[in-house]
Formats: sequence, structure tokens, C-alpha cells
Amino acid sequence: MPPDALIRKWVLVLRAAQRYVRQIPTGRMSELAIDNRKRSIRLLSHHVFRIAEAFLETVVGGVEYAVQLANVPPKDGTFMTGDEIARYGDEVIARLENWWEGLADKNCRQKLKTYYGTQSMHQLFERTTWHSAQHARQLAAVLERFGIEPNVRLTADDLAGLPLPERLWE
Repeated sequence: MPPDALIRKWVLVLRAAQRYVRQIPTGRMSELAIDNRKRSIRLLSHHVFRIAEAFLETVVGGVEYAVQLANVPPKDGTFMTGDEIARYGDEVIARLENWWEGLADKNCRQKLKTYYGTQSMHQLFERTTWHSAQHARQLAAVLERFGIEPNVRLTADDLAGLPLPERLWE
């Protein structure tokens, strides 16, 4: 997928995640997103946006991209509500859009160090975009489990071209 399409999809996905996380009842944020994994809904919600922040730390700050970067949990007592997490999402989206606007080589061929070897920026860009999309899908599923209709669902067209896992909880 061309990088200019990736940025549009990523922002679309992050905006959907913001809508979804705002719908999650505050009293349920500490519940597990799924029974067989020790990750709360709060951590999953934060993680959707942390993926993009970790990407920026790599492409702007030169930090080697590692799984641990995208899994840095929020500090205790922070990001306790959907609104707080969605506002964090606003900050991350603004930084992502500013990065894109200021990027000189929008072909994204620059080489980056990652935990799985040297990759082109384009490869990491695609990986982090679909990673956020997968978790946005999971947040919609959490809402459904609670009997809440997700606010403006991501469609198949919205996600077209992203190499998403077939199963929702992979």
C-alpha cells in the first residue's frame, strides 16, 4: 500500500479507536479485554495509540523499534477513562500528521533498525498501521460484548489493503 494511503488509513483507524474507547464504561476499563490474556481494556485502549507513538520515536528520534516500545503501559493513575485515552490519541494523531506533513521523502525508503532487523520505513509504517487497526477491531468487539453498538464501525473498505490477521484475537 502506498505510504500516502497508509497515513490516511492510520488516522482513520485511530479516530475510530477514539470513538470506541469513549464508549467504554469507565467502570469496566480494568476488566480483561479477553479472558485468556492478562491485558485490561484500559491497556489495550492505550496500546492502540502507543503503537503510533513508538513508531514516531523510531522515525523521528532514531530509537530502535522494539515490541517493548509499543507496549509501554501508562503510568498508574493516568489514562483511567476513555476520554483521557482519546485525548492522548488526539496528541498522537497530531504528531503523526505533523510528521507526515514534514517528511521530505514520502516514499518511506529510509532504513530503520527494528528488533526484527533493518527494515524500510515503509515496512514499519505498514506494520504499525495494521497493528493499530487490529486493536481497533478488538475494541469494537469489546463494545459488542458489552451490548454497545460501536460508533461508526470500521468497514471492510476502510481496512482494505492492510495485511490484518484473519482472526480477531491473534
